[in-house]
Amino acid sequence: MPKASDIKKNAAIEFNGKTYIVRDIERSVPQGRAGGSLYRMRMYDVVTGQKVDETFKDSDMLDLGDLRRRDVMFSYIDGDEYVFMDNEDYTPYNFNQENIADELLFINEETKGIQVLLVNDAPVAIELPTNVDLEITETDPSIKGASASARTKPATLSTGLVVQVPEYIATGDVIRINTAEKKYMSRV
Repeated sequence: MPKASDIKKNAAIEFNGKTYIVRDIERSVPQGRAGGSLYRMRMYDVVTGQKVDETFKDSDMLDLGDLRRRDVMFSYIDGDEYVFMDNEDYTPYNFNQENIADELLFINEETKGIQVLLVNDAPVAIELPTNVDLEITETDPSIKGASASARTKPATLSTGLVVQVPEYIATGDVIRINTAEKKYMSRV
């Protein structure tokens, strides 16, 4: 049983007799408390999809749920459903577009390293690789002689994501994006 301070994003925990996926964690240190941090977790019930916000002390003990990860690849779109195929046994996993809208900004046909999170053998979330390579479809023209200085410009990627890139990057370039911070890392 881990402490609340050890729980990470996309972990499955058992709380009040239900299994939840932790989507977001905010840490706060209230004044006047002898070093005790509070962890506010936004969680979603894996069965109903209901959102729950709960606050835990850093020393609270939590039960981990039965969580498995399977390597998958994006397969196709069926209406509002996005279908991912298991890399080993070709099991299809369907996700509603609304449930994975944030992750879709990083997924195209070439994206490698995607994992589906399974709780009690039911697909509940998608976990992205730490970085992905995407093509720039629209940005201001590159400035000849621009150095790799701190000046940036917005660039729209093939998935619709908009990130800030250095001035010398041009339309058509493929760049590496950090999925956790949604930031430009390098040109590929």
